[in-house]
Amino acid sequence: MTVRPLLIGLFAGLCLVASNLAAESLTQRWISAGGALSEWVVALGGESRLVGVDTTSLHPASLRRLPKIGYQRQLSAEGVLALKPDLLLGSDEMGPPPVLQQLRAAGVRIEMLSAMADEQVLRDNLLRLGELLGTPERAKDAAADFDARIENQAAWVKKAQATQTAPGVVLLLGHAGGNLLVAGQGTSGDWLIRHSGGHNLATHTGYKALSTEALTALDPHVVVLADRSLDGDKARAALPRQNPGLMAIRALREGRVVILDPTLLVGGLGPRIPDGLASLSRAFYPSAQALNSEGRP
Repeated sequence: MTVRPLLIGLFAGLCLVASNLAAESLTQRWISAGGALSEWVVALGGESRLVGVDTTSLHPASLRRLPKIGYQRQLSAEGVLALKPDLLLGSDEMGPPPVLQQLRAAGVRIEMLSAMADEQVLRDNLLRLGELLGTPERAKDAAADFDARIENQAAWVKKAQATQTAPGVVLLLGHAGGNLLVAGQGTSGDWLIRHSGGHNLATHTGYKALSTEALTALDPHVVVLADRSLDGDKARAALPRQNPGLMAIRALREGRVVILDPTLLVGGLGPRIPDGLASLSRAFYPSAQALNSEGRP
C-alpha cells in the first residue's frame, strides 16, 4: 500500500526537475529584428531577455534604450555578435542571407517567423514565441484577444458601410515627403486598408514607385502616409512640397491625408495593429458614430 504514494511522489519530483531544467535551457540573451516581433516579445513577458533590437523596434519606448544592430534587412554579423546573443529573432524579412549564415556558423541560434499580414500566421507566430519564452498560455491569451479585437473592428466597419461607401485609398511609404512607394496587393499596407474598411486603389503587387501622373489618375478619397522620418503636420506639409503635382489629387485638396506610424508595417501584425485600424477607420468614415470604449474595434 505504501509503494503507490512513493511512486506518485517520485514522478512529481521528476516532473518538477524536468520543468526546472527546461526553464534553465531557454535561451536568455535575445536580439529581436522586426518591430512587430519585438513588441510581441515584450507583450508576452520577455523584455528582460532582450539585449539588442533593430532600428524598427521603437515600441514600447523602453526598447529605444537598448543597443541597436541596424536595419533588419541590412544586419552586420559584427554588430550582432558584439552583443553575445544566444538567439536572434526576426521575420523572414531579416537579412542579408550571407550574414545570417555567418551568425549560424558562429553558434547563434536564429529563429525566423513569417512577416505575412495574416491572422492565422500571427496565431502561429504567437504560439511559437510562447514556446520559446516558456509562456504558452500567455501567448494563447494574446492571440485570442487579438482575434476578438479584429472581429469587433470588422463589425464596426460593416455598420459604417451601411451608410457610407468604402473610400478609395492609397497608402504611400516615403522619406521626408519623397521617395514614395505605393502599397499594392498582398502587402501589410493593403491588409491595413482593407481591414479598416477602405478600398486599395493600387492593383500592382508589393511596394512600387508610381509616377505622379499614375497617382493622380487613381485620385483617391484618402491618402495614408507612412513617412519614415517625419510625423504629423510636418509629414503632411512635406508631401506636396516634394511632389507638387499631387495637389491635383482630391485627397490632398480636401485635406484627407492620414498619418500612419511606419513601424506598423514592419515584421507582420503587431499588438498595436487593432488601435491602428480603429484610427484609420475613423478617418475613412468621418460621418460614422465615433468609436467609444464599448464599440471600439
